Amino acid sequence: MSQLTPRKRISREIRLLIALVIGLGTLLTMSTIAEAAGLANARATGMAGAYTSLAKGYYCPSFNPANLGLTAYQVRGIQLFGVGASVKNNSLTLDDYNHYTGARLSEYEKQELLSKVPAEGLKVSADGEATALAFGMGSFAVSLSAMGAAEINLGRTAVELLLNGNAIADTVNLEGIYGEGYGLASLNLAYGCPLYKSGDRQLAVGATLRLLKGLGFEQVTEANGHAVTLTTGFEGSGSLVARSASGGSGFTLDLGTTLQISKDYTVGATLFNSLSAVRWNNETEEHYFTFSLDTLTAVNMSDDSIVVSTDTTMEVDPFTSHLPSTIKAGLARTTGSFLWAVDWEQGFKLAAGSSPNPRFSAGGQYHLFSFLPLRAGLGIGGKQGMTYAGGVGIDFSLFHLDLGVANYNAIAGSTGKGLNVAISSGFQF
Repeated sequence: MSQLTPRKRISREIRLLIALVIGLGTLLTMSTIAEAAGLANARATGMAGAYTSLAKGYYCPSFNPANLGLTAYQVRGIQLFGVGASVKNNSLTLDDYNHYTGARLSEYEKQELLSKVPAEGLKVSADGEATALAFGMGSFAVSLSAMGAAEINLGRTAVELLLNGNAIADTVNLEGIYGEGYGLASLNLAYGCPLYKSGDRQLAVGATLRLLKGLGFEQVTEANGHAVTLTTGFEGSGSLVARSASGGSGFTLDLGTTLQISKDYTVGATLFNSLSAVRWNNETEEHYFTFSLDTLTAVNMSDDSIVVSTDTTMEVDPFTSHLPSTIKAGLARTTGSFLWAVDWEQGFKLAAGSSPNPRFSAGGQYHLFSFLPLRAGLGIGGKQGMTYAGGVGIDFSLFHLDLGVANYNAIAGSTGKGLNVAISSGFQF
């Protein structure tokens, strides 16, 4: 029987399991449309997302519906469009990608690349949002949008395996792999109700009801596996289970409150997805992939009794998913040529579009000229990590056009670990 040499590449079955998860994440990334409400707002993007207490009119459903209950925030208008996209990872910059892709890596370069991957593994996500025909009408706002989120995590051990192969006596554990994604179209109905008013001080509450049409859903519900390298060959087993659907319907409910402390300052908070349910009932399927190895070597790899694998897809009953809840609070200066805002965001679990790590962001807007607002922002924590943002707009009394860009983990684009770009336009009257 052929003996294995140190650093022999791992079997095709184990690599296939890893590739399957990577491919699933790529599919989810391509098929989803958005992460969460607000990504398509170029003004918020240029201020690193610090917009909870600045949003007015048709922007309120995405940030705080309670703002519609404040007199100064009831801006009438029509948004023509808003488009935003974000791609990020927790390990590699664009410079890293350009340097390592397609190159034959030395042992030093492999270790250098591996050192960039944190203990939880290589995490990649892609998000976006598209909004159209949003209306602001006094205490009401209505908008149409498409949203969703996608995320995949490849465990650090699996990354090391792909780079280095395996050595004698190595045990490769494939735990830490997961993937999740969804795509949704949404009709958003928001209302703000004033509760108290005394001079410039006003208190209001509000809600946004989103009627959802499911476009696609996929989630890795189980992924595990291991392989041991012995002098006689590879031994191990692994499995992956995922469920998917191509259509469904549901709703979410956001709840907000806001206090205009004075004519210059406003503070508010929103609980996103306080209630949510999406029932997936179109082409609901579950996918199973398993493999097992028994003293596999290069010589006997073609022997079906040595390598046993299955790849099965079966129909399942309709199922219900829930969007992750997050809470966001902010304070803003709302008058003058220089506006600023600070926000705090907190998710309750790790999921596509959510993180249990708190996030803080701060941003400002300065009118260099009456029609030319300049924006900048800084964020830290959450799923995005360190974020540097900037933006510019053309803002006439009737028409506005805004562009916002945010770079993750670095000011310069090529040294960042992701990028968020948004453009939006509309009329106010």
